[in-house]
Amino acid sequence: MDNYSDIKQSEKGAWLSLLAYIVLSAVKLLIGTYSGSQALLADGLNNSTDIIASIAILIGLRISRRPPDSNHSYGHFRAETVAALIASFIMVAVGFQVLYQGVNKFIQPVLETPDLIAAWTAAGSAAVMVIVYRYNIRLARRLNSNAMQAVAQDNRSDALVSMGAFTGILGSQFGLPWLDPVTAVIVGLLICKTAGDIFSKATHDLTDGFDAGQLELMKQTVAGIAGVESIKDIKARVHGNNVLVDTTVLVKPSLNVVQSHDITEEIEDQLKGQYKVSNVHVHIEPV
Repeated sequence: MDNYSDIKQSEKGAWLSLLAYIVLSAVKLLIGTYSGSQALLADGLNNSTDIIASIAILIGLRISRRPPDSNHSYGHFRAETVAALIASFIMVAVGFQVLYQGVNKFIQPVLETPDLIAAWTAAGSAAVMVIVYRYNIRLARRLNSNAMQAVAQDNRSDALVSMGAFTGILGSQFGLPWLDPVTAVIVGLLICKTAGDIFSKATHDLTDGFDAGQLELMKQTVAGIAGVESIKDIKARVHGNNVLVDTTVLVKPSLNVVQSHDITEEIEDQLKGQYKVSNVHVHIEPV
């Protein structure tokens, strides 16, 4: 039940991001249009699609809370990873759109200098997103949530984007109007980069990928447990915010059932305590 409680806590962070994006996107699009800032408009467009991505994350988290059924014996935890994957698709589409608009604005013969209010709007937005990012990244690390990791990465990207927009708009006030659309292009590249990172992590988890270094540490821990003669096999995979481990260990054939069971219990306790593993399946074989 702890895993379901963790997912419910993750929803709080997703809701915080959603509300922040709704407010900031409205403010940026209005002031960006008023001030004539392409960079701020690009930033606002990014936040507007972040609303869709946040909704997708919330839906994924809600589905993840469903208990196991006849078709999902391990539960629905991977729904949050699927939601993160969908969010990456949305983000990369926006990134390409922002890139197109920034390049198109740059090649125009007349480049306008945005009103200074756009710069302060971008700076204020960056400060808000830094606060949201710090909250969500702590939540993601504490709960070991893929979905919240994606949300936090998006928050950090948005903070950097707003900082870049602030720099570009401020620079245009000093006779460098081309700096604003150039910053919009950089914004687009940052969005695409973040989308790529989220996509890579989500697909890695969905295809049962697992960090080799972390698996080696688990193997060393199991090998050091009293009664374990050697390890025949050990595998791990990520299932939403859960880590599942399967291992086959060799023990002395003279051990009875109770002694062998005690070894399996110690393996489970060590892996769950040290590596936050949710489920451990141990198979015992004689040497």
